[in-house]
Amino acid sequence: MILIRNVRLVDARGERGPLDVLVGEGRILSLEGGEAKTIVDGTGRFLAPGFLDLHAHLREPGEEVKEDLASGLLAAVRGGYTHVVSMPNTKPPVDTPETVRALREKAEALGLARLLPAAALTQGQEGRLLTPAGLLREAGAVLLTDDGRTNEDAGVLAAGLLQAASFGLPVAVHAEDASLRRGGVMNDGELADLLGLPGNPPEAEAARIARDLEVLRYALRRSPATPRLHVQHLSTQRGLELVREAKRAGLPVTAEATPHHLTLTEEALRGLDPLYKVAPPLRTAEDQEALLEGLLDGTLDAIATDHAPHTEAEKEMDLLRAPFGIPSLEVAFPLLYTELHLKRGLPLPRLVALFSEGPRRVLGLPPLLLEEGAEASLVLLDPRERPVDPRGFASKARFSPWAGRSLGGWPVLTLVEGRVVHQAL
Repeated sequence: MILIRNVRLVDARGERGPLDVLVGEGRILSLEGGEAKTIVDGTGRFLAPGFLDLHAHLREPGEEVKEDLASGLLAAVRGGYTHVVSMPNTKPPVDTPETVRALREKAEALGLARLLPAAALTQGQEGRLLTPAGLLREAGAVLLTDDGRTNEDAGVLAAGLLQAASFGLPVAVHAEDASLRRGGVMNDGELADLLGLPGNPPEAEAARIARDLEVLRYALRRSPATPRLHVQHLSTQRGLELVREAKRAGLPVTAEATPHHLTLTEEALRGLDPLYKVAPPLRTAEDQEALLEGLLDGTLDAIATDHAPHTEAEKEMDLLRAPFGIPSLEVAFPLLYTELHLKRGLPLPRLVALFSEGPRRVLGLPPLLLEEGAEASLVLLDPRERPVDPRGFASKARFSPWAGRSLGGWPVLTLVEGRVVHQAL
């Protein structure tokens, strides 16, 4: 039994309390206190539903030197995540039921965050032959995606949407037109020209989103089930507008944004530091403002980390050769609590919903409720500030664009079905 005393509750429905929350047998037993062996002081802190990350690269199998399930899922619970969707662009890709099952079994044995594997949409992520959606779903896959590669063949994507729909799986897309992106390493524009670097134009994202939405329309017309399209790491104003228009038209499309696109712009690359090299690239301040508006009006359903760990040696290469990606599982919520809630006024219930209820809805999962009898997958958040110290990360990628930044909103207790999986009280 765990009793969290005098704590405020925050979720999509708002804030309430302070209350005394009793947890036991994997559930919230009471909001009015009770007897417990372990008592936690919640004064000045917030209790929220556990977070779900829709988009994390845990690198297993094949690149365990960068991350593995043990380090990645430990990083996740330290970041307040109770559930994590792992991307399938590993070596080899996660494209068979056997691989999905093996990942889930290994994660279960670790006893950290719950792993929800994504499986590849196409065999080998080569964009040609579909993977067996039904068998992948049976093995535990929660969505299909060729993330890391763009789906160039519209017919294959259409067939994938139709097949996935029959088994209740969403399809997530890395929406970039490869022929427009070419070798771009940063946002295409005046700064890229000034630095002499190849640019990735915002039109590459918008053009592919527009096409994929038309493919979704086709799949809807042809399918007795409801195909669901999820747009990953949306980064541009025009891309956001296209998703907003599609939602208003009633299309079953969802979208996510990342902590780095919400807090950094292309200006971070003026010093040619490959730490800021991501795909899609950091965009303009105007794009960032559009994303913030999308958080408020519901165009964006979730904040997903796109946690992408690499070795320090790789990220210390020059900007043209360094890999894309930023590790952020452990700092995502404190970063956005500080930058969007405290500094920009994003309501805390909305921010929490973007980390919990929103991503669960994308997967078709019910929300985690803060009420008696509900599953006790919870995170206790402390608003007190402390600096980001990447040297103390659980992730193998011990570097961060936000190193030294003073942030509040740190997860100090994470429970998965009532089990303490992280404690820093």
